[in-house]
Amino acid sequence: MVKYSRQPAEAAKSAKCRISDLRAHYKNTYEVARAVKGWKLNKAIRYMDRVLLHEQIIPFRRYNGGIGRHAQVKQFKHTQGRWPEKSTKCVRELLINLKANAES
Repeated sequence: MVKYSRQPAEAAKSAKCRISDLRAHYKNTYEVARAVKGWKLNKAIRYMDRVLLHEQIIPFRRYNGGIGRHAQVKQFKHTQGRWPEKSTKCVRELLINLKANAES
């Protein structure tokens, strides 16, 4: 049997979270999570808040068939992007849960 997730190098310095029965599109959620991959936690949550207010945009790099062009994506050196609200809310709640798990 294959394991698809890695275990952290130091379990004492790591936190985990997950979401089940996600009622959002996979491709949108993939792009939202990829946009904040490697960021600091508080910066990622603030970015998600600005995306929900349409002040910033999520760049679509892989699943970009039929995605329109927007001027806000120029900051990412890209041309296509969207504001996927359901996926952004789900990933934002996941990050908030991760922050709470890290504190405990």
